[in-house]
Amino acid sequence: MRRRVAAALVMAAAVLSGCTSFGDAGDDASPTGSEQPAASTFEPCPEQTDEPAAGGSAVPQLSFDCLGGGSLDLARASGVPTVVNLWASWCGPCREELPLMQELADTAGDRVRVVGVVSKDGEPQAESFAADAGTTFPSAFDGEGDLMAELGLNGLPFTMFLAADGRLVHSELGPIESAEELEQLVAEHLGVQV
Repeated sequence: MRRRVAAALVMAAAVLSGCTSFGDAGDDASPTGSEQPAASTFEPCPEQTDEPAAGGSAVPQLSFDCLGGGSLDLARASGVPTVVNLWASWCGPCREELPLMQELADTAGDRVRVVGVVSKDGEPQAESFAADAGTTFPSAFDGEGDLMAELGLNGLPFTMFLAADGRLVHSELGPIESAEELEQLVAEHLGVQV
């Protein structure tokens, strides 16, 4: 009797696991057999020049894929004064600072580029965090925190101000508190009035 019950349980488990696997595969597959990529909250990273960044090793020579498409290569000059903001969904002060970065991105137009680097985080968490903060400026993805490690950072936010030729002209550790403070930093270090 025990053998029949055990055999029935094994058979039932096999049938149920087969149904679960089949149902999962059917739910994930689209009618055409290819998955549609999820729309990103972020704009794609803009094109960069072919010129190498000036300033030697001031900025780590790393490259990252951007969540909205494209890539950010810190070894290349952007051709435009650039604010690079390192942030993450686990960073409390980043929640207050990201809207300031978005405001700068919106008001600066082509005069100053704003690019984020999502650091030590997951893509879904970053997308959700950015959507909550109303952030759409381009952001590269550094899930392992390579840039933080190269810079010797243990916390965020961290903001780098890069000249058009890629030179690091200023950096800020910790949150920037207001749009006025950010505009003042841009004017002082990048020479652009916003």
